[in-house]
Amino acid sequence: MTMTLLKTVSRCVTAIALAGTPGLVSAAESVRIAGFTWPGYGFWHIAIEKGLAPDLDIAYQTIEDPYESFNLVAAGQLDVVSSTAEFTPVGVERGMPVKLVAFGNLSYGTDKIVAGPGIESAADLAGKEVAVLEGGLAQIYVAMWLEQNGQPYDSVTYRNIIADDAFAAMIGGGVAASEFWEPYGTNTLKALEGASVLAQSKEPFWLKSGVIADGHYMSDALISDRRDVALLTMKAMYDSIGWWKQNPAEGNQIIADGMNMSIADVELVIGKDGTGLDGGLYVYDFMEAAQFCGSAPGNPPFDQVNGQMTEHWNLVSDWWVKFNLIEKAAAPETGIDCSLHKELYDGGYRG
Repeated sequence: MTMTLLKTVSRCVTAIALAGTPGLVSAAESVRIAGFTWPGYGFWHIAIEKGLAPDLDIAYQTIEDPYESFNLVAAGQLDVVSSTAEFTPVGVERGMPVKLVAFGNLSYGTDKIVAGPGIESAADLAGKEVAVLEGGLAQIYVAMWLEQNGQPYDSVTYRNIIADDAFAAMIGGGVAASEFWEPYGTNTLKALEGASVLAQSKEPFWLKSGVIADGHYMSDALISDRRDVALLTMKAMYDSIGWWKQNPAEGNQIIADGMNMSIADVELVIGKDGTGLDGGLYVYDFMEAAQFCGSAPGNPPFDQVNGQMTEHWNLVSDWWVKFNLIEKAAAPETGIDCSLHKELYDGGYRG
């Protein structure tokens, strides 16, 4: 586990005017953020390294288990979690004081369903074991793909094996297929003769649905009790994304250093040119994320529609009911808060 901490010199000021952001903040405000090792969350490191949020004292902590991060939010020990975008219905049913406030990035090929030798179709997987992160997007991805291809979602046995362990299980023949994100998918294809890709997230259906994505979560306390700080935190993230788009080489190196990853793996995921179209992950800028939330006019990319955050909530909730992870689907507003995007947009911020 790694932690990068920016210590900002505390100073007394009468008022700090933040262009495009409502509210005033005096001195540096502490914000505690966590996410697992993934380049899509590395923009927090850019905010820290480049001093893009001088009014915030950002502490970013790498925690590989998202459930641990959300439990820390519930305990009042974290303010923000960057994680995959399917958790909120589960958190709502468990009474966790957290909201999904933004879509962060969309899988643009980094997620793949990889099969071992002799597996060429969904029908070939029937009765076999598939490695996924149970209770995560990987499980929904495989289930939806099976149904798209004429097989019941429960025609396979889901095994809760991820990352390095799933790679080893595939190589050893312990599972017939696995859902992988990079670099594990590419590594498996290289190492296992006869392995093939059954589906990958760059296909138009997956892009349009927005189902395989990352999100950013904030505690209810941050949103309600420290709203000026919440707005500054969201702005810092989008300012960092904007900086990365203009400086992708330096930005990727900052992310690689902050995440303890190789620069090659970072580039494999988010690309080299800052467009988000030359890697495996498409990063939403402020306007795109606000459109997805329904807080700014216009439509997000990839034939998605304005306000699709609600549709995504309903889709994910329905699957968690099927998998008995939750008892029933709750209303979207119980787990989604798009008001920060709206307030920033109405204040003139455009990222």
